[in-house]
Amino acid sequence: MSVELFSGALIALLCGLDRTAAFQVMISRPLVAGPLVAWVLGEPLIGLQLGMLVELLWLARLPVGAAIPPDDTQVAIAGTVLAVSLGRVLETSAIELQLLCLLVALPFGKFGQFFDRFARQYNIRLVHQAEAALLEGQLRKAEWQHLRGLLTFALAAVGTYAVIIGGGLLVVPVLWPLIEKSLVHSVSWLQLALPLVGVAVILGTINVSRALTLFCASFGMAFLLMWLV
Repeated sequence: MSVELFSGALIALLCGLDRTAAFQVMISRPLVAGPLVAWVLGEPLIGLQLGMLVELLWLARLPVGAAIPPDDTQVAIAGTVLAVSLGRVLETSAIELQLLCLLVALPFGKFGQFFDRFARQYNIRLVHQAEAALLEGQLRKAEWQHLRGLLTFALAAVGTYAVIIGGGLLVVPVLWPLIEKSLVHSVSWLQLALPLVGVAVILGTINVSRALTLFCASFGMAFLLMWLV
C-alpha cells in the first residue's frame, strides 16, 4: 500500500500545481485526475467512475480569482487511491467500497480551502520580497522567491491529499464491516443521487432567463435517451 500512496502523492503534487499555480493544462480536473492516478495504479475504470462523480459535484465551483472552493482535485485523487488500495487490502472490488471511499473523502476536501488560503497569504509576502530583490538588482533572489511560491502550492496540495488519505484510512476500515450489507441495497440510489446533486448544482448557477425551460428540456431529453437505450 505504501507504493500506491506514494504514487498518489506524486500525482497529487503534479495536479495540485496545475490547479492554479502552473501548467494549466486541465489535468487537475477530477474527470482527468481520477483516471490518471487510477491508471498509474492499474485500475483506470475506478478512477473514471469516481472522477466523473466529483466532476459533476464541483463543476460549477472553480478556483478562479479570489474564489477558493474545496479541493475537488485532491478529493478525486485521494478517493481513488483509497478505493484501489483498500480494495486490494480488503480483497474486494465492489462499487460499494468505492462509493464509501468517495463519501468519506468529500468532507475532507474542505481542508483544501484552508491549505490553499494559507498558501496564497504566504505567497503575498514572497511577492513583496521578490519586489524588494528586483529593486536591489538581485535577480537570482527574485527568481528563488517565485520558486518558493510554487513550492507553497505544492505543499498545500500534498497536505490536502495527506489529510484525505489519513482520514480515509482511519474511517473506511471501521465503517466498511458495519455498513457493507446496507450499502449493497442502497448503492444504486447513491449512484443516481450523486449525479443528480451535481446537475442540480450546475443548474442553480446558470444565469439565464429561461432556466426552467432549459431544465425541463434537459430532463425530457434524458428520459428520451433512456427510453431509446
